[in-house]
Amino acid sequence: MTTVIETQVQYNNTYMMSTTEDYMTQEEDWDRDLLLDPAWEKQQRKTFTAWCNSHLRKAGTQIENIEEDFRNGLKLMLLLEVISGERLPKPDKGKMRFHKIANVNKALDYISSKGVKLVSIGAEEIVDGNLKMTLGMIWTIILRFAIQDISVEETSAKEGLLLWCQRKTAPYRNVNVQNFHISWKDGLALCALIHRHRPDLIDYSKLRKDDPIGNLNTAFEVAEKYLDIPKMLDAEDIVNTPKPDEKAIMTYVSCFYHAFAGAEQAETAANRICKVLAVNQENERLMEEYEKLASELLEWIRRTIPWLENRVAEQTMRAMQQKLEDFRDYRRIHKPPRVQEKCQLEINFNTLQTKLRLSNRPAFMPSEGKMVSDIANAWKGLEQVEKGYEEWLLTEIRRLERLDHLAEKFKQKCSLHESWTTGKEHLLSQKDYETASLMEIRALMRKHEAFESDLAAHQDRVEQIAAIAQELNELDYHDAASVNTRCQGICDQWDNLGTLTQKRRDALERVEKLWETIDQLYLEFAKRAAPFNNWMDGAMEDLQDMFIVHSIEEIQSLITAHDQYKATLPEADKERIAIMGIQNEITKIAQTYGIKLVGVNPYTVLSPQDITNKWEAVKQLVPHRDQMLQEEVARQQANERLRRSFAAQANIIGPWIQTKMEEIGHVSVDITGSLEEQMNNLKQYEQNIINYKSNIDKLEGDHQLIQEALVFDNKHTNYTMEHIRVGWEQLLTTIARTINEVENQILTRDAKGISQEQLNEFRASFNHFDRKRNGMMDPDDFRACLISMGYDLGEVEFARIMTLVDPNNTGVVTFQAFIDFMTRETAETDTAEQVMASFKILASDKSYITVEELRRELPPEQAEYCICRMTKYSGPDASPGALDYISFSSALYGESDL
Repeated sequence: MTTVIETQVQYNNTYMMSTTEDYMTQEEDWDRDLLLDPAWEKQQRKTFTAWCNSHLRKAGTQIENIEEDFRNGLKLMLLLEVISGERLPKPDKGKMRFHKIANVNKALDYISSKGVKLVSIGAEEIVDGNLKMTLGMIWTIILRFAIQDISVEETSAKEGLLLWCQRKTAPYRNVNVQNFHISWKDGLALCALIHRHRPDLIDYSKLRKDDPIGNLNTAFEVAEKYLDIPKMLDAEDIVNTPKPDEKAIMTYVSCFYHAFAGAEQAETAANRICKVLAVNQENERLMEEYEKLASELLEWIRRTIPWLENRVAEQTMRAMQQKLEDFRDYRRIHKPPRVQEKCQLEINFNTLQTKLRLSNRPAFMPSEGKMVSDIANAWKGLEQVEKGYEEWLLTEIRRLERLDHLAEKFKQKCSLHESWTTGKEHLLSQKDYETASLMEIRALMRKHEAFESDLAAHQDRVEQIAAIAQELNELDYHDAASVNTRCQGICDQWDNLGTLTQKRRDALERVEKLWETIDQLYLEFAKRAAPFNNWMDGAMEDLQDMFIVHSIEEIQSLITAHDQYKATLPEADKERIAIMGIQNEITKIAQTYGIKLVGVNPYTVLSPQDITNKWEAVKQLVPHRDQMLQEEVARQQANERLRRSFAAQANIIGPWIQTKMEEIGHVSVDITGSLEEQMNNLKQYEQNIINYKSNIDKLEGDHQLIQEALVFDNKHTNYTMEHIRVGWEQLLTTIARTINEVENQILTRDAKGISQEQLNEFRASFNHFDRKRNGMMDPDDFRACLISMGYDLGEVEFARIMTLVDPNNTGVVTFQAFIDFMTRETAETDTAEQVMASFKILASDKSYITVEELRRELPPEQAEYCICRMTKYSGPDASPGALDYISFSSALYGESDL
């Protein structure tokens, strides 16, 4: 028992060796207590022997017994020369012990020269055939020359090899590689490794987990026959050992790693190509999407502008109001989605240019006429036409309102006049005076005088009718023809009445005898009744006159005029009483002198009852007029409430929009906090703005009520609905653009590897020289900014930099362009040369690549993408179906030739 313990301690000390601290760390994780297990020793002996022979056979020799065949140091030195490719010092030829020790020391010195610290391993132990020391030495050589350089994702050698195994076997059922001992006992992991790289050698679907020996022997036989990996293990030893020796397993598995290294290199190259092609495909998709959206938006603008430019006025108020309603639908329903499309188009364009810039691709140039500036100009033209269209609509509605009012007034006055003139031409044409008595002639003369007075009183109405007809013509009334016809008829009739009147007077005046007895009272009645009757007609006409007003002040003016009219009623009533007194006097005289009154007043058709009835009618119209005026007062008050309601909201919404615009501007230039915090702030602003939309909708509703009420002015606010709409659209566009700018800054920061501190420093420098605080620097300020950051700029160098940051020669430098410049030269991006080198690996160093190679090495989608776009290779070494990957790689980055 003492001997075993001492040997175990000595063996453990012997294996405390490593080339680096990483190996020391690995060794500490291994279980040294089991190293003396006979099963482990057997496995190591077989594995290490086979591993050595796999290299020695290249020199035409091999070993049979590992502890015996290395004792003279000759094959040990030969092994090191084969695996390193270097020459060792010339060995000693003698067969004495000291010759052997010298040769072993030369081998150990060479191992030490490679950075390996050999602890407790001496040449004497190897010469004496110490198996434990020999195995330890061989394991050190395996570690240094077969495993040390294996590293996956910056892991240590052992961890790197384990991670490689885990990744390669991850898709396989019943395989779970966690270590280099029991994870390999059932043989499925080894079969999975082979199948992953050479699926033609093993049918993995036919393997069973309950057949570990069969699986292991299958892997050993296939590896030896097809992969040139000698059989280093026994299936029975591995299966029957509770915990197989991990050094033996690692040694054998490392052979697979090196055997498949070429495939790994090809896979890496394929991954790089797939990544580049995916970027190109996504960029092409975004370009196609931009072209499609731009075409649709421009087509919509092209269709909409002719509709807005159509200024053919309708003939009726209803038709024009329908046009206004159609225009409201356009503003509320059809246009807002297009505003969002325009904003999204600009965002997509900026994002695409950022992605192209970050992936080292040339900038995207849309088709002719589809630049962002082209869309902006088309949109500006649309809004100009739109504004003119709304102004034209409102002007036409006011004109039609005025026309309807005048037309109705024209009809009313014409009807009154035509009613008065009915039968007048017949009366004037009578020759009753030819057979009349003297009294009757005198009566006819007086009657005619009364008619002339009445005729003169109606002159004003005829002139009013003519004036209204002229105004209707000037305002282009749609039924002007019928108005002109009716007006001409009235004027012609009026001229005829004047002619007939003059003829009748001339006839009566020719009567030679004077009128002797004229009833002065009848005459006075007739003379006073006719003007009074005409006054009442005028009063009734005025009381029934239609009116149109647009403000409280206008209706108050009408009320004042009406009140002034009512103030004249007592005086008019006195005149009525006086006129009725004349009739009473006539009756009194007749009764007094016994005169029998027969017929009516010979001087007028007006009777006392007519005067009384018309007076009652006038008195009834007065309260009716009062009611109409009060109703109009109520309507104008309602309109005023609409104005005030609209103004109260607009005076809040307008400044709110301006404040939000300023706050967004402050957030975009604020250097405190990270970009993510800025993004969160902007998203919160965006949500607040979206939540505020209900206020805009309510204001739109009030605006519609105002237009429906035909209210066209509002002295309570400087904000029109158009101002609010434009401001709202600008606010939505600004917040979307600002969010997109921050997203692009995040994209740039992450892609270029900029720290938050660097970005803050860039932003602080930019803000300091952004004197106008508008997110842009002019060239002089930009130059001063670069100098402040340590750039020594000459005119030529500065001109070159300006072509980078301002390629369109706009005269300003944006923050995004500034960030791109500051990070341009340090960014790690794929280049055409890198993609070309990757294709060269897949093509096995040929100057061309075949369709079969592309389909074998790349996923189907990426392979077909390359095949469709690669041109035929025409070099002298071309073979059938050869494709030119060199020009294809250059084209990916917009380069004509490298």
